[in-house]
Formats: sequence, structure tokens, C-alpha cells
Amino acid sequence: MLTTTRTAIVTGAARGIGAAVAVRLAGDGHAVAIVDLDETACKPIVETIERAGGTAIAVGVDVSDETGVQSAVEKVADELGQPTILVNNAGVLRDNLLYKMTTDDWDVVLSVHLRGSFLMTRAVQAYMTTARWGRIVNLSSTSALGNRGQANYAAAKAGLQGFTKTLALELGKFGVTANAIAPGFIETEMTAATAARIGMSFDEFKSAAAAEIPVGRTGTPDDIAHAVSFLTSEGAGFVSGQVLYVAGGPRG
Repeated sequence: MLTTTRTAIVTGAARGIGAAVAVRLAGDGHAVAIVDLDETACKPIVETIERAGGTAIAVGVDVSDETGVQSAVEKVADELGQPTILVNNAGVLRDNLLYKMTTDDWDVVLSVHLRGSFLMTRAVQAYMTTARWGRIVNLSSTSALGNRGQANYAAAKAGLQGFTKTLALELGKFGVTANAIAPGFIETEMTAATAARIGMSFDEFKSAAAAEIPVGRTGTPDDIAHAVSFLTSEGAGFVSGQVLYVAGGPRG
């Protein structure tokens, strides 16, 4: 049960997992900043939240841009109140086998996932430590365990797990928890793009994945949103530095 209304920031929230997380956090009673590269693309999610009686704003920013991130976080604080919940979800794919992967493929993926999460967290933790309360959730992936054609993505997602554990050590004394969620196969535009890349229809791709998942189905963005809701709740204050694999079965 929600006891305090907080301000939450969700990056990469214009669609997919980020959008579902934003809607869920608004349903939990929080004011939510919908952050994505294209501010216009965030507005339908803002409207969905507002129609349900919630509070949200759209914020356009490149999370790998230091100046832009600082300005975006200040805007959220001014318009919604000091942010004490941060979900670092923004991400991109540049899949390829290692010998075909370009330096740009590597740099873009590491920049968005790792630099972006670092910049957002550094900016937001100042509000959390002042409030003596905070919840940080970083979106990792089962790809952190290794995945063919994703050397860049796997490295970034594994890096986020180390980043998360270090945040937990540094920020715990301020009442701030940091955890990571590592989704398995989730039905999003990103996984649809992966299916197209390997020449499969999305339905075939999902069926093949479901056959290998113990619960017998692929995941949805709402599955991740439920996990985020728990980790950002008042009651999750003794859970920190953990990596939760939301993958329909044991991983790692």
C-alpha cells in the first residue's frame, strides 16, 4: 500500500518496457517523468496516465548527453518535485557478430546503456541522498550472461549489474536502494527487430523462445513493470544490490 507519493523518472519510457513501467508507477500513485530521446513520442504515455487520473510529464533528452541530463532532471524536480525513484531503462541494439561489429556499434550501445545510466543516476542521487530515501532500478538482461551477436549489448548489461551493486554499497547509508532487473524474452519492438534480423517472423521467434522457457510463454512489459513496482516500493527497503532475473525460469 502506497504511503507516500514520490516523483519517479523512467528513461526509454515512450514504448515497450519503459512505457509499461511508467504506467504502473503512476498507478502506484507516483508522479512520473516519461523520458525518451523524442519528447513527442512520450506524450501518448503521458495522456494514458492522465486519463487514468495520474500525473506525468514528457521530457526529451539523450541520456548520454551530460548537459542535457542535468537540465532534464532539474526540469523534473521543478515541475513534479524532487525525484526519488529512478528506472534506467533506455537502451538500443546494434547487434552483429564480433568480426562484423563496428566501433560505432560498440560505442553507441555502451554509451546509451552505461554512460546514460551513470549520468542519470549521478544527477538523481543528489535528490535521493538529501531526502534520505531513494529507489534505483537498472534494466539489465539475460544477455549479460552472454548472447551470440550481442557482444556490445551483453557487455553493457553485465556492466549495469556491477554498477548496481556498487550503487547499493555507496548509497545504502542514505536510505537509497539499488537493484537490477534482468528480463528474459519480452515481447517488444526490440525483440521483434531481433526476429527480423535473423530472418524469422515474430510469431515464430516467440514460439521458439517459449519452448525453452520453463513457464511455457514469453514475457510481456507488464511482467517487468510488476517487478519494478515491488523494488521501488516502501516495503522493499531491505532489498538492495540484487539482480532479479525475470525470465520465466532460473537463469545465471
